[in-house]
Amino acid sequence: MRDHPPATDAGLARWLAWRAGEILVALRAEIGHDDPRALGREGDRRAQQFLADELGRWRPADAVLSEEALDDPARLTADRVWIIDPLDGTREYSEPGRVDWAVHVGLWTYGRLSAGAVALPAQHRVLGTDSPPDYPPLVPSGNGGPPRLRMAVSRTRPPVFLDHLADALGGIDPVPMGSAGAKIVAVLDGLVDAYVHAGGQHEWDSAAPVAVANATGLHVSRLDGSTLEYNKADPQLPDLVVCRKDLAPRLLAALVDCR
Repeated sequence: MRDHPPATDAGLARWLAWRAGEILVALRAEIGHDDPRALGREGDRRAQQFLADELGRWRPADAVLSEEALDDPARLTADRVWIIDPLDGTREYSEPGRVDWAVHVGLWTYGRLSAGAVALPAQHRVLGTDSPPDYPPLVPSGNGGPPRLRMAVSRTRPPVFLDHLADALGGIDPVPMGSAGAKIVAVLDGLVDAYVHAGGQHEWDSAAPVAVANATGLHVSRLDGSTLEYNKADPQLPDLVVCRKDLAPRLLAALVDCR
């Protein structure tokens, strides 16, 4: 990766996510996992510092909303807001051998997500809106009927209605993962069919991966099918659904019965 970013917003998002990921990988090797909490804290701090410094250098007029910084109310009247999570999946980052943690760099402009990148540093990958992934393939069921859905869910906060959802859908195969970014990338890769979350999140948990999912053409919404909205006064965004568009009607209908 070059030492200076491309001129475009999408190129900058990719560059920032990749470089922050390099810092986190190096820190993981430097500190080790003897003190997981210390590793996680330092990872959050260093990645935040890098992203704040570089956004201040390359986009000094833009506002920033970050998990690891105080919220500046000035963003609410800004036309351009970077929504970042310097280390999404701090728990997984702090556990040896886990690769389901990420760096999120998203950009909200004039009322919509316009660019974003998700780095999976331990997997040596970055997915971004500058070169969106191909639409994930449909994996047919073996019996010719509706496929049993493979669903990414939180390792620590799976939806409380998961059993009811499984009944409504005729069974699901839950796949626990860490970072929200890693879960959405799993949908993009076709490793799972959907990601459903209802355990509470914030805008920085989903902005960048949702930008990439939108660019790829996936269905993205709240559990009730409404649009995800960003750069709100309260950055809480408690639930979301990401899935293939052909699965969305069936999944959303089942969610209505479960909520």
